[in-house]
Amino acid sequence: MAKLSTIKQPIKQEMADFQVFFKSTMKSTTPLLDIITRFILRTKGKQMRPMLVFLSAGMHGKINDSTHHAAALIELMHTATLTHDDVVDDSNFRRGFFSINALWKNKIAVLIGDYLLARGLLLSVKHEQYKLLEVVSQAVDEMSQGELLQIEKARKLNITEEVYFKIIEQKTAALIAACVKAGALSADASSDVIEAMEQFGLKLGMAFQIKDDLFDYETNGITGKPSGNDIKEKKMTLPLIHVKDQLSAKEKRQILRLLKKKKKSKREVLNLIQLVNTHGGITYARQKMEEFKNDAIDILNRFPDSEYKNSLLEIVEYTVSRKK
Repeated sequence: MAKLSTIKQPIKQEMADFQVFFKSTMKSTTPLLDIITRFILRTKGKQMRPMLVFLSAGMHGKINDSTHHAAALIELMHTATLTHDDVVDDSNFRRGFFSINALWKNKIAVLIGDYLLARGLLLSVKHEQYKLLEVVSQAVDEMSQGELLQIEKARKLNITEEVYFKIIEQKTAALIAACVKAGALSADASSDVIEAMEQFGLKLGMAFQIKDDLFDYETNGITGKPSGNDIKEKKMTLPLIHVKDQLSAKEKRQILRLLKKKKKSKREVLNLIQLVNTHGGITYARQKMEEFKNDAIDILNRFPDSEYKNSLLEIVEYTVSRKK
């Protein structure tokens, strides 16, 4: 599995320039805002989404100012949604750091999310990047619908495999698709190419989320995510959905009763993880993840070889092989 530093090599300078530009997009005249945005910059993750924007643009043309605008818009929108998500989920941690709502409380966290959304809108309008704004706005629309669909289904715990795929396509894959679509758009790629890259992003995003969901069933602690966390939070993901559909009516009722319990013992969670493993839920989810991965690779292989394409191929492999 390639390291991110190797994957980033073709766009190393562009990513360095982007850090400076992205910082400037969040600058304000309000001291508290600047304190919090500096905190956001210090706690940023792998920045996979800007990487996808730049690699897609480089693969289909030239990286330019429009590409930087696209990457900044997506990163602003993404950070805003994460900030709001932490409030909704009452989460005190993000990537191993305290979340904004944990440090500055919910009201300020919501306002910070609103501010970041506004900065993204203003950036697009200032540079007349209306098509890019449309692409990212559609993704945020999908993400909101996916979140609400998940909440609706979680109440009754009646999530089918079809509904699960719809949820993760909207919640996760839509934004990844927007990254590569926006990158190709910024490089003036043809409509056929833009559509193909959007499909690539959707496949990559689906594989990414299934991999994330599989982490919940790891018991060795490598991921840093508590084992069975989704189960504790009453979230049904693909491994459990697949197994549930194989069980008798009585066994299904037992699982649903356990999931609905507010407090579950460690033994109860581990027993359910073992049940999922025994009935092939983890194997099935990995197979589905591989199918999406292979579909993504097939789409990329339609295009000429380049260092940008190689890095995108490596991102696909990294997505399904990562340890966290």
